Amino acid sequence: MDISDLLLYFVYAFATIFVIVNPIEATLVYVTLTTSINSQEKSRIYRRTTLVALTIAILFSLAGDIVLRLFGITVDSLRVAGGILLFLVAIDMLRGRQQRKVTEAELLDADQREDVSIFPLAIPLLTGPGAITTVVVLMGAADSLTEKGLVLLAILLTFLATFFILKFSEYIDHSLGITGIMVMTRIMGLILGAVAVNFVAIGAWNLFQAMVGA
Repeated sequence: MDISDLLLYFVYAFATIFVIVNPIEATLVYVTLTTSINSQEKSRIYRRTTLVALTIAILFSLAGDIVLRLFGITVDSLRVAGGILLFLVAIDMLRGRQQRKVTEAELLDADQREDVSIFPLAIPLLTGPGAITTVVVLMGAADSLTEKGLVLLAILLTFLATFFILKFSEYIDHSLGITGIMVMTRIMGLILGAVAVNFVAIGAWNLFQAMVGA
């Protein structure tokens, strides 16, 4: 791959990870859970949340191939399953369903916790099943060390952006409001839907070729 192809691959990886992590929508939950907390505690929460979420994403991206081999699962099988999962998430985003990654029961439990940085913010809000599946598929589908490095870079930049989005979450919430955030969520849902279809199409085609070849 030449430089232009690598750049396009990086943009694809970054856009895919950023859209499924969706830190813009995460600001709604973050602001809700940190309303009565002072600024110093809020700073500690978004720093820890981002670090934990980044660590989980990196660990699954690096260990995903080992897990797949352990259970005898091919990357293409995970592509199809992950594509279906991402498509369901995309439908929720397009329909404007709020807090799709965190249930009402989880939010109620979070209200009773002193520290919400790990649960529910880092898990499952930022690194839920969709995000974990996405990084595993992207790393498993990468054909070279360069492409794998670009996926890791995309993960790092996604959570760097997440860090600043959570840091300025109150400003974003006041500027965009619920309507603005939902509009952006629907746009990202459309992109995620296209990515999901691509996952399923490539995975199904490769599985078909493998069966025919066998």
